[in-house]
Amino acid sequence: MNHIYVDHAATSPVHPEVVEEMLPYLTEHFGNPSSIHFFGRKTRQVLDEARMICARSIGATANDIIFTSGGTEADNAALFGVANENKARGKHIITTQIEHHAVLHTCHELEKRGFEVTYLPVDQFGRIALSDLQAALRDDTILVSIMYGNNEVGTLQDIPAIGKMLEEHPAYFHTDAVQAYGLVDIDVNELHIDLLSISGHKINGPKGTGFLYVREGIAFRPHLFGGEQERKKRAGTENVAGIHGLAKAVSIMSQQRHERLKTYESFRDKMLSIFNEEGIQFELNGDKEHYLPHILNVSFPGIKAEVMLVNLDLAGIAASSGSACTAGSVLPSHVLVAMFGETDRVKTAIRYSFGLGNTLEKIEQVSRETVKIVKRLQK
Repeated sequence: MNHIYVDHAATSPVHPEVVEEMLPYLTEHFGNPSSIHFFGRKTRQVLDEARMICARSIGATANDIIFTSGGTEADNAALFGVANENKARGKHIITTQIEHHAVLHTCHELEKRGFEVTYLPVDQFGRIALSDLQAALRDDTILVSIMYGNNEVGTLQDIPAIGKMLEEHPAYFHTDAVQAYGLVDIDVNELHIDLLSISGHKINGPKGTGFLYVREGIAFRPHLFGGEQERKKRAGTENVAGIHGLAKAVSIMSQQRHERLKTYESFRDKMLSIFNEEGIQFELNGDKEHYLPHILNVSFPGIKAEVMLVNLDLAGIAASSGSACTAGSVLPSHVLVAMFGETDRVKTAIRYSFGLGNTLEKIEQVSRETVKIVKRLQK
């Protein structure tokens, strides 16, 4: 069977050029970057170059980049790092109801430790109201954490407007840019972003890599203790091969961003046009104007998500659901519940996400197979 992968928002295949770049640093160049001999100097140089490449991609300076094990650690480090170091001037944090669990669960833990968290609601398109953010800001607000683009429905928040609003407030601004990075033009200075998280495996880099941008001068406490790696902000011997691979993925991503945007837009248009031509019942979840083109979340009325996913898998299509299936029970997506409440639309949502290896021909095949399954099940 010819299998087609359309779950790139979950993880993406490592680019062949990234694998090729990493291999020498898994075999020949194995030195500890903290060592002063030749082997250490060789890998230290690789780290320095990678830091510059990552910094350039967001308009930052190399000294502001902390390499992490991925987006989850970057989010945790940002929230705990700011909260623990700034609690003397306030214990109030603002986030949204549709953040990734790496942010939400960290906020829940901070609440247990005496912090107060405001969770902003979203509209039916997945966007917060700027007026709600303005109303939530207080003198003791120390951090605002709002994701750039949502990983389930692809909705983009108005990050430029949020950054401008917070420019007049002492609270730091963090954004989880894991899904948006590589598809949206990000300049942390123009956008007034103080902290930003990214993950390597979402941009065709290796798993277990990522970085956190922390603007110079931010009051920040490390979350790991040990050596003095990462400018004393994140202890632990660096994953040189992974970081080198991440830098290569960032370079490729930067060169291909505009091309990828156009390609994913064409995939999205193709799927929706086929669904409309075939006359199947479906509802588009997300914002029709402010969205990431590689994520398409659709509800098919009357068909439970898990049933749809099984049928897609049998047809050789790997997609995902707006629900998380754990231990035999189906939990509704917190993102879709925030948008639509506890409705059937939440239980029938399927996420298609595009990336490396997908072609227009394959996306058309996915669309046609989806239509066949929907027509059969909606009968």
